Amino acid sequence: MISFVLGGGCFWCLDSSFMQFRGIKDVEVGYSGGHTGNPDYETVCSEATGHAEVARVIFDEDQIPAETVLDIFFTLHDPTQLNRQGNDVGSSYRSCMFFEGDIQKQLFVEAIDRAKKVWGDGIVTTIQPLEQFWIGEEYHQDFFAKNPNQGYCNFVVKPKMDKTAKAFTSYLK
Repeated sequence: MISFVLGGGCFWCLDSSFMQFRGIKDVEVGYSGGHTGNPDYETVCSEATGHAEVARVIFDEDQIPAETVLDIFFTLHDPTQLNRQGNDVGSSYRSCMFFEGDIQKQLFVEAIDRAKKVWGDGIVTTIQPLEQFWIGEEYHQDFFAKNPNQGYCNFVVKPKMDKTAKAFTSYLK
């Protein structure tokens, strides 16, 4: 199994969008990229920790290529928006990728190059080493699956799921 730690706005969107694809074994939402230990949702949202909402996407590359996982990432969020995704504003919603080793770093650089063909040169996604991944609270894990009728899920999460499903139909479960 391989895992990528990615941030692209609300982690509920990342979780639910990735989980609909074959080869994605699990998605754990949490926090990374900040300067404090043991962050929680409230402190991350306060912008005091420097952490971003992220998802650790665990996948089987025999079923879904790493490049496809990263292309899904660049389809489900707008990597040209600095420190926001839609109405979710702040550095905790930034577009970011946290690598483990030189091979992942190169995959991330190549993914940004592919994404530029869609988004142009204005991509603000950061690439940095993964120092620590802090798992999010249990109530955030699989949020959409547990709360499909919640307002944010219907108006923000579901459209992103639909967009990625349409773009990557051959990988749907």
